[in-house]
Amino acid sequence: MALITWTAAQYGTNVGFADQEHQTLFGLLNKLYDEATGGAARATVGASLDALITYVVDHFAHEEREMVAKGFGGYDRHKAEHEALIGICADLQKKFHAGEAEVTEEVGQLVKGWLDNHIPKFDMAYSDTLK
Repeated sequence: MALITWTAAQYGTNVGFADQEHQTLFGLLNKLYDEATGGAARATVGASLDALITYVVDHFAHEEREMVAKGFGGYDRHKAEHEALIGICADLQKKFHAGEAEVTEEVGQLVKGWLDNHIPKFDMAYSDTLK
């Protein structure tokens, strides 16, 4: 069962690349969550964790390039939000691969909660500037 489902009403920014990338991100998160909570092999979970984090880093970089190119005024605050999540993800990734942490229901809920806050509050704020 999906942890998070993208809908235009809840997560749409009206910025084509962002909405498309968010949908891909949600798919990767759901895949990881299903594997981690469904008893998939540790190597499978690790590969999905790595794929999700790589995608998130690339997506954030894309958003940030677009914000700078279009002169979005909320760039610094938005980038700080991105950096905070990347720090959490990098720490989890390091600990997971060292055998010191697992991807759990709580981890999934943490990321979902971050997205539930970030996209409406931060990403929708750039909509008029980036579309």
